[in-house]
Amino acid sequence: MDLAGRRGRGAVTGSIRVDGNTLLLGDGVHVRFIRTLRLPESGTHALPPNLGEFPLRRVEDYPDTVPGEWLAKGGVMLPVYLREAMWLSFGGTREPAALQVGVGKVCAVSGERWSGRLARAPQNYVVLPRQPWLDGINSGDGTVRQFVAVPLGLGATVEGQVTGEETTGGVQLQAFPLGPQALERWREGERARLLPPPPPAPGGGGLYGGPPAPAGGYGAPAPMRAAAPAAPGAAAPAAPAMGLGVGGSMLQEVYRDDRALSAWAPEPAARIFVHLVTPPAWRRITGEEPPPSPVDRAAYTRAGLPWFDYYDESGHDLPPAGTLGQVKPVGDWLGDDHTPWTPPNPHQITPLGPTPRPGKPVRDGDW
Repeated sequence: MDLAGRRGRGAVTGSIRVDGNTLLLGDGVHVRFIRTLRLPESGTHALPPNLGEFPLRRVEDYPDTVPGEWLAKGGVMLPVYLREAMWLSFGGTREPAALQVGVGKVCAVSGERWSGRLARAPQNYVVLPRQPWLDGINSGDGTVRQFVAVPLGLGATVEGQVTGEETTGGVQLQAFPLGPQALERWREGERARLLPPPPPAPGGGGLYGGPPAPAGGYGAPAPMRAAAPAAPGAAAPAAPAMGLGVGGSMLQEVYRDDRALSAWAPEPAARIFVHLVTPPAWRRITGEEPPPSPVDRAAYTRAGLPWFDYYDESGHDLPPAGTLGQVKPVGDWLGDDHTPWTPPNPHQITPLGPTPRPGKPVRDGDW
């Protein structure tokens, strides 16, 4: 596994596709779910690394083995271990978009309940491509608290702590493009900015002649071995429901939108439900082995491998969301796992600066 870098490598129905392990929402929003090291729940830390992508599968491809309620919701699924951490990468998104991220239908940015509309007081979305990734819920003051997978029913999820109920789980995404006039103005501005074309930088350059975009990550996850498929015709049993709680705090800003709310389209271009599946359920549903359990974070740090720090001097961080600030980490509910913490040396923290083929469409459902 290549460990050289961290980041970067319907009305609504029918506007979502899966290309490999990337979700393509609408006309250009790219979302990948990235495996990473789980942070300690005390202190504030640098950005943890990219340890490969979570595999994505369309729910509708497994009609005989997924629970019926999953088929009704549609969307995609990914395998995740108890207490495994993840982050969302938006690398590859080219044109502006407003993306809502829900955890159990609680907004990860505002802490409000899920809404089909964009809002500004408080802001309930991230702005792409300015926001290159999102590692957790918005805790303000230039920090987020890490997404960590936990089962429903214990009260440990963000959903359970904010709403008092755990009935939804999973992750919800909804993408809004710019309205036609605002989009045309943005495109005109980009055309003007690109003329005359700048000379190519030595070694090539990224989009618009700037520095190369972050690479696609650490490479593909470990190959998945086939497991025994479910017996044909057998009724699909219920699968354990999983959601997202929070772990440790890290240095990451959630940027304030500098456009008028009216610049965005009033309706989403795409929305999708992402089911979180336990490894045993993944084997039973897909007939595949899940990726191996995540690497030990102390061993990673002792090996001298990189952590990261991202800074955008022109961006403005959102204030903390009141309800999200009260969410307790999963360790308060599940107990301390006593995993030792080895902080990275300063030289291990790497500073970062700010056309896929079509995949299969994903069916949206009722959620």
